[in-house]
Amino acid sequence: MGVFGIIGNEKTNVASSVYYGLYALQHRGQESCGISVNDDGVIHTYKDTGLVNDVFTSQKLESLGQGTMAIGHVRYGTMGTKGRVNAEPLVVNHTKGHLAIATNGRLVNGSVLKQELELKGMIFHTSSDAEIVSYVVIQERLNSVSIEQAVNKAMDKLKGGFCMLLMSPKKIIAVRDEQGFHPLCYGKRENGEYVIASESCALDSVGATFIRDLEPGEILVFSKEGITSIRDHCQKKPEALCVFEYVYTARPDSIISGCSVHAARKKAGAYLSTVKPVEADVVVGVPDSGLDAALGYAEASGIPYGIGLLKNKYIGRTFIAPGQNVREDKVRIKLNPVKETVNGKRVVLVDDSIVRGTTCARIVKLLRNAGATEVHLRSSAPPFVNPCYYGTDIDSKENLIACLHTEDEIAKIVGVDSLAYLNLEDVTKIGASGHCTGYCTACFDGNYPTETPKMIINKYENKLSESEK
Repeated sequence: MGVFGIIGNEKTNVASSVYYGLYALQHRGQESCGISVNDDGVIHTYKDTGLVNDVFTSQKLESLGQGTMAIGHVRYGTMGTKGRVNAEPLVVNHTKGHLAIATNGRLVNGSVLKQELELKGMIFHTSSDAEIVSYVVIQERLNSVSIEQAVNKAMDKLKGGFCMLLMSPKKIIAVRDEQGFHPLCYGKRENGEYVIASESCALDSVGATFIRDLEPGEILVFSKEGITSIRDHCQKKPEALCVFEYVYTARPDSIISGCSVHAARKKAGAYLSTVKPVEADVVVGVPDSGLDAALGYAEASGIPYGIGLLKNKYIGRTFIAPGQNVREDKVRIKLNPVKETVNGKRVVLVDDSIVRGTTCARIVKLLRNAGATEVHLRSSAPPFVNPCYYGTDIDSKENLIACLHTEDEIAKIVGVDSLAYLNLEDVTKIGASGHCTGYCTACFDGNYPTETPKMIINKYENKLSESEK
């Protein structure tokens, strides 16, 4: 998921700016999108399922009107009901005003919070974390002097990997969780407008100059008076940036925690070239997130780099497509081999990761049919063997091919001559040029930086049982 916000002192066509920002973040979510515009305290919202350029026609953007601030969201459904009901921003009205909220990530204690809120009479209309967050914040707002104070108090109850933007009638509040699982940054345009986004590439898309990343646990309040930083939750826990941001999620032209995503992926490819070296004629990357690693592999190994797969630019990411059947359909029309590059060649095929194995077998078959004599698959991520609880759609070991088969078995299943993964110790080195102090690698090694939802639910149920005694 991705979030984008903009705030200035004069009324402008902020919806168009958010549109371009969301367009730059489309790779983070393709299920639904939405924009909320603040016009003198009145919040106008439009959201729907589909891609940004399909949902927001020129007429829809015009209908949102002008305003001094706006937030937007692209959704990648990791849990719950698919469809418009879970599209964000979520807009709520309460006794002290209006609130629009856009989130990225996932709460690990969402189920417990939802149950507690339902016991207090709250009624839920969605299955997204945004609605849970809104209730928690509103409850705190009833006893707080400001919306930022309410958000600060709510942070004591929200656990997990999340970033969010909250828009009140007069402010935009940007929040990053205490361990910084997901990136969030801000910048400034020449006209004085501040821009907040999940990735720096979205700042570039609207001509904003990058200022800095939000620190883990930081709350930034944007208003006509300027910017206020609340750091009550900073440096309370070790940093745990999702390393998959560097491997796959982020766009290669983004800078995350001071490290170029493109450079990180090239470094991953260089490390990968030392794992199970093989004689080959050409290195081919799987578009798009495998290309940088393939280039790094080629440079380090001395094997020529070639464009062996052409991507249909009108097809989105298969990994984040909702549902297995949809993923398989997209793979069929997403890629096509460049025969001149692979015909009669021994090919090293570099992909960003192997999660379900859906894409790999199909791609290998395409290369074989195009004349490749050998295909050696290399993954620029270690094997996925654990579910993710922080916002990536890796929900069960049953769907992870590395949990079900050995490396040799996977090689046979996808039809390659050899298979190798990036070493676990190397994946945390790829962002070393930046200032991040720690990474979440739980999907690879099972070392979760927080309690898992199951652990939290068990503790909650035990607590309830104790209270009945």
